[in-house]
Amino acid sequence: MEDRTPPPLVERPSAFGMLPKNRILLAAAGAGALVLAGGVGGVMGATLTRSQAVGSAAISLPGAAGGAPSSFADVAERVKPAVVSVHVREGGDLQASLPDGPLGEFFRRFGTPERQQPRESAGSGFFISEDGYIVTNNHVVQNGNQLSVTLDDGRTLDARLIGVDERTDLAVIKVEGGQFPYVRFAEHEPRIGDWVLAVGNPFGLGGTVTSGIVSARGRDIGAGPYDDFLQIDAPVNQGNSGGPAFNLAGEVVGVNTAIYSPSGGNVGIAFAISAATAQPIVDSLRRNGTVTRGYLGVAAQPLNDDIARSMGLRNTHGALVAEVTDNSPAARAGLQPGDIITKINDREINDARALARVVGSVEPGAETEITYVRDGRTRTARVALASLTNDQAQQSRQAASGKPGAGGSQTANETLGVATAPSSGGGVVVTGIDPNGPAAERGIEQGDIILEAGGRAIANPQDLASAVDGARRDGRGVLLLRVQSGQGAGYVAVPIGRG
Repeated sequence: MEDRTPPPLVERPSAFGMLPKNRILLAAAGAGALVLAGGVGGVMGATLTRSQAVGSAAISLPGAAGGAPSSFADVAERVKPAVVSVHVREGGDLQASLPDGPLGEFFRRFGTPERQQPRESAGSGFFISEDGYIVTNNHVVQNGNQLSVTLDDGRTLDARLIGVDERTDLAVIKVEGGQFPYVRFAEHEPRIGDWVLAVGNPFGLGGTVTSGIVSARGRDIGAGPYDDFLQIDAPVNQGNSGGPAFNLAGEVVGVNTAIYSPSGGNVGIAFAISAATAQPIVDSLRRNGTVTRGYLGVAAQPLNDDIARSMGLRNTHGALVAEVTDNSPAARAGLQPGDIITKINDREINDARALARVVGSVEPGAETEITYVRDGRTRTARVALASLTNDQAQQSRQAASGKPGAGGSQTANETLGVATAPSSGGGVVVTGIDPNGPAAERGIEQGDIILEAGGRAIANPQDLASAVDGARRDGRGVLLLRVQSGQGAGYVAVPIGRG
């Protein structure tokens, strides 16, 4: 953790690298200038429920012209008691941990460069149960060893950590000492254009309510394989991290997590973890203190128009298998690189992100039906998924993060120098490449190894030349290559000239 003045913002890995002045930022902030950096999903939520029984009926707000509410006061009044400010302190009793003797006495009097004073930060959270369970962001609490929350009525209570999930940036903490008003996740996804209220602790100003609409759904901000964010335009700032976004029924539709900003302040683009992603994660953390995910054992990449065209596909529906891990459930099911997974059980797989989310939601050990396309034919396989470990999560990352780009429109011939790869795995290594050519535009770099071309294994430069000539004779304007880079193997569709 790091002290800065004024309170700084922490960049999140983002898909907006083309705009260097704009950043995806964690919406956590420290009133004491401490910012907690960290990682960052069906939509479920519910009406605020007090121990004194507020009731579960949806709130009917007076309507103004066009159906807009004339005031958000009723829903704000009902949900605010369930929202808390989360305070995180890094460093404990430094005096007690110092050594005895003159050295300890010196440190007690003057401190050390590494251990001056404990540092504090603040975020937001909300009760999900009467007995004190609270949802917040992992990046709010991840570096702290002392937690407390301030309730809407002004009380401050010590909290303990129940569990965190780094992959979705969610955490559950708990307080003791009474019956607490709480909210539930919404059972239905919001529509684009629906009203939302963001409630939280921006800049340490607890109990703040802002309003806006759902601007978009299903946003991928480059935070991880489970990205499924709601985009909202309700003002969200530092310290709002972990706070809820409510619909007009007082149900939680999202957990506010990040903002997109050129300056660090609100510009009307904020991202909330959808309730559909949050609910099962929160339930698992509450029950077990951890999250168990299904593991298939593939690295998948998106299908783009070029890849689909090179494979003779009519659309880009599905997740393209780029790698299959040895001895994994996918290997036992007979999956191969080049297969296109279109369904897991009865759930459609529209892209690689959907595959990661659906597989992760399947209970390990459960027999799972996989529907996939190979050589134009639809096939099915059944296999029991394993349990995802950290090592497997690394192996199962989305393949070729920079490789499958649609890349420009250039189709002219280019100079691509290759040589037989020195490894026993076969393929040809790229020894030289035109930096302005179509292969370079699509992410191929010197040192990459081309393993396949046009669906066939490549053993030497002659094989690659034959594949290019065959694609030209067949009238195909694109050749599909399977490329091994430092980030893993993936497919790249490269336009080819007429020779």
